Amino acid sequence: MSDYAVINPATGETVKTYPTITDVELDAAIAAADEAHRTWSRSTTIEERAALIRRVSELHLERRQELAEIIVREMGKPLEQALGEVDFSADIYAYYADNAADLLKDEAINLLAGEGSALIRRSSLGVLLGIMPWNFPYYQVARFAGPNLIIGNTILLKHAEQCPESAAAIGQIMHDAGFPAGAYTNIYASHEQIATIIADKRVQGVSLTGSERAGAAIAEIAGRNLKKVVLELGGSDPFILLSTDDLDATVGAAAFARLDNNGQACNAAKRFIVVEELYEPFLEKFTAAIAGAELGDPSKDGTVLGPLSSSKATATLVEQVQRAVAQGATLVTGGTADGNYYAGTVLTDVQPGSDAFHEEFFGPVAQVFRVADEAAAIALANDTPFGLGSYVFTTDPEQALRVADGIEAGMVFINLVGADGAELPFGGVKRSGSGRELGRFGADEFVNKKMIRIG
Repeated sequence: MSDYAVINPATGETVKTYPTITDVELDAAIAAADEAHRTWSRSTTIEERAALIRRVSELHLERRQELAEIIVREMGKPLEQALGEVDFSADIYAYYADNAADLLKDEAINLLAGEGSALIRRSSLGVLLGIMPWNFPYYQVARFAGPNLIIGNTILLKHAEQCPESAAAIGQIMHDAGFPAGAYTNIYASHEQIATIIADKRVQGVSLTGSERAGAAIAEIAGRNLKKVVLELGGSDPFILLSTDDLDATVGAAAFARLDNNGQACNAAKRFIVVEELYEPFLEKFTAAIAGAELGDPSKDGTVLGPLSSSKATATLVEQVQRAVAQGATLVTGGTADGNYYAGTVLTDVQPGSDAFHEEFFGPVAQVFRVADEAAAIALANDTPFGLGSYVFTTDPEQALRVADGIEAGMVFINLVGADGAELPFGGVKRSGSGRELGRFGADEFVNKKMIRIG
């Protein structure tokens, strides 16, 4: 039986199942990707490949309603947010189409001695494997596929088992945009087959977005086979509040940063660190905002908080919160589940040494901490195995940059949330992974930076 199935988390209905790729079909897919790299990618220009990616962007917008409804069924994303994800994905493809020539242009090197010149010329590596998660089915693919197809790499895309319909829709878009067979191939591969793909000599690299556990497993296989790897893993991002001239607006930003995508984003704010003088008023207003987020049908306009992505995700979150309370945390609001719908939840008094203190909660659960000052806020923010994103709210510009310098994370957002952009590099440090996606750095991971010295 295949693990690939659309199971609507709002209803529990199994909508459709998809067969896992056979070993023979998989070998043929790898061979086609290798052939496409040696022929199509080497016979086309950057501009020609960028034109295809531009068409991918256009097709996302032309099919936005259909694409959005697919992921509402697959993982419970509220419809308005699903439409926003499709639009953002289109923006990412358009960004790389618009900036391809500049991102991949030759880079001159100033020689220290000798006559002549030297330069760096960027070129493709070959076949890449992308392993994508379920929480942003289109966006995650866009930030990997967009730059790499323009570079000339060819892609085998293994999507999450619960996202086979959106995976097929993306594959159809690539075909309809004009990419030849082998340039982009959707594969419903098993975990065992993933190891086979990475070990294959025709495959040159792998990019994974997922859990720590998955990242460690993929990194081990990639290392054993000397393959380039990019990892974007979990996060327990701090939201640091030091001062504000509009507490209501700050609370609104904090609630959005925790509840967006039903609380299922790696770079969502999850730990809210508030200075002593603002702690009580913030906690009161924040708790009201989280508790007031109504659960609703994700297919209906206006729904803010839909179901968690699966029964497994719900069971995991329920157990985490119960364990946190058993280990001393205070449940201020929430903590209840109805099917896969999980109420907005606030925890306080989470103590160092407890499981909750160092775990990632993938759902609408917020931890709120009280600190004495800036130094204590930075120390608490960094007391985590993760280092993906972070948020700093303060009215003092010098303090903002000082705190940003002190935070151990790949990204810092000051006085705003939800500000990701196609041009902004995305990635983390520590157990949140390595490498970057999006922006110019996302186009510089899977490339051969070939040095050419001319006498």
